[in-house]
Amino acid sequence: MTLPQAFSARFDAHLQKNGREEIGLAVSGGGDSMALMHLAAAWAAQNGAALRVATVDHGLRLESAAEAGLVAQAATALGLPHDTLRWNGWDGGGNLQDAARHARRRLIEDWAEALGIDTVLTGHTADDQAETVLMRLARGSGVDGLAGIAASERHKVRWLRPLLDVPRADLRDYLGQNDIGWIDDPFNDDPRFDRVKTRKLLEGMENIGLSRQRLTETARHMQAAREVLDAAMAELGEKAVTQDRGDLLIDMAAFRRALPDTRTRLLARALIWLSQNRYRPRFAPLSQLEQRLCGTLHGCLITARDGTARITREYQSVRRTTCASDALWDNRWRLTGPHAPGQWIGALGETGLAECPAWRDTGAPRVSLLASPAIWQDNRLISAPLAGLMNGWRAELAHPAADFRQSLLSH
Repeated sequence: MTLPQAFSARFDAHLQKNGREEIGLAVSGGGDSMALMHLAAAWAAQNGAALRVATVDHGLRLESAAEAGLVAQAATALGLPHDTLRWNGWDGGGNLQDAARHARRRLIEDWAEALGIDTVLTGHTADDQAETVLMRLARGSGVDGLAGIAASERHKVRWLRPLLDVPRADLRDYLGQNDIGWIDDPFNDDPRFDRVKTRKLLEGMENIGLSRQRLTETARHMQAAREVLDAAMAELGEKAVTQDRGDLLIDMAAFRRALPDTRTRLLARALIWLSQNRYRPRFAPLSQLEQRLCGTLHGCLITARDGTARITREYQSVRRTTCASDALWDNRWRLTGPHAPGQWIGALGETGLAECPAWRDTGAPRVSLLASPAIWQDNRLISAPLAGLMNGWRAELAHPAADFRQSLLSH
């Protein structure tokens, strides 16, 4: 089967599940993403599908704007609309590659949401998978880490990686055979970065059998193992966890009857759901919290009473989180009501709670309400729906943070 045929087969299977919605392509201009764009364009032409391309200009090199322009020209030549998304958030501190990766993902998700695009394709290859597994092995990762990059995952949009089992060399052959050019990013050869070091290391490990193919096989084995562990976790979630508005309640007796790995896995997923953090907490503090079921971690507060542990958002983590009244607050809450100019959403806090005389009637704990969303105007409290001060407003959890148990099944 040729590379275009393999690509088409994978996409036909995807469309059977998701319909013929418009599909986004994340294209940097490198060889992998340029191959992705041309393969996707050929498939779309045969199947009557709509594609749209996005390129993130990180602004880290003088050439980046021109390179984004070259991608735009290549997309236009294929008849595909193109948008350049610019990042201006690098302050020169911290991990550059990590910051750029987070920014790229956030920008593309926002772009896709604004256009009503549900699925975004990336050009990750088998080489990327092998490098990721080796890097995580060096960090002492467990099953989840060694499962590597997922072929498909959903956060704000569905991320699909149709080339994840294709070696980079095969893509280079395809580009050469079809006279398709690409851009070489000098950062991909910069030895300051861990991934570049790992790539160089892999080149010398073939002679002991630690090949790219063997590492990608390891990822597949770990993915299968993770499915089994996640099924046990979801079963425990059905038995032990109930949802109280934006909080989660854990039946401690049912929780303790499960195996330790299942407990820590469920607790990690609960913390991710509440904080909307893409990554799970580190294992050591997570394991300690699982033993105590009391304390703070990942922007969440865990308290225990009468055999039930409650996980709620920690006020200190959201006290400075604000947004417009018609936006999504804390990546979870959407407030609907009589919007007016100058209104904004922020945490209720002590000051706001003092203005909610009926808060005890809601049945919600005080610590939960402190971190709940409220409508403010000129630092004056207008509404705190979860604390009983309605004034025409309503607060609802937004997808994908609306139903915890469903999130366990759809992750």
